Amino acid sequence: MQAFSTFKGIVVPLDRANVDTDAIIPKQFLKSVKRSGFGPNLFDEWRYLDQGEPGIDNSKRPLNPDFVLNNPRYKGASILLARANFGCGSSREHAPWALEDFGFRVIIAPSFADIFFNNSFKNGLLPIVLDENIVDEYFSAENNAEINAETYELTVNLATQTITDPDGKVQHFEIDAFRKHCLLNGLDDIGLTLQHVQAIKSYEQKRKQQAPWLFT
Repeated sequence: MQAFSTFKGIVVPLDRANVDTDAIIPKQFLKSVKRSGFGPNLFDEWRYLDQGEPGIDNSKRPLNPDFVLNNPRYKGASILLARANFGCGSSREHAPWALEDFGFRVIIAPSFADIFFNNSFKNGLLPIVLDENIVDEYFSAENNAEINAETYELTVNLATQTITDPDGKVQHFEIDAFRKHCLLNGLDDIGLTLQHVQAIKSYEQKRKQQAPWLFT
């Protein structure tokens, strides 16, 4: 898993509440378990004007001009600004896979569905919960930037747990200490286990001596 560090990213405003995981990555794309290649089908039913299916050439599909991700000003965006209860619905881990594969590293919202929230941390995404009034302020600032034909960027510093806007205003956010440690060090569940690889090897050697029939 890629370690998380301080970065400055373009903000995409997804002004919808209760965005469920089927909207994030529709069910027909769940056949693959590779963790990669889902970015082109992120928000597929909102992003394209036709029905998406696995294996088709997305570059030839008609785009929905009214969907925010299809606006050229958001090219290269890495921060998704959303509304309450983001990631509700089924527990599919493909949802954070698709968001990460598209290029997002941070999602800011007033609240998240519990399973999606947990899955995000395990896949290198940082979901940040902020007061709804603060989220409203970010939406308003992004809208003003769009009116002025500018991109709106935020700087996220996980080590200090802060978000800095273009005017230098700093907002603190909370995060569990263990999850913070894992993100800063790029440790998913496998990475955490491999930190104890020598102890695991030692245990296996002892088991071979104690119960050799298990290894024949």
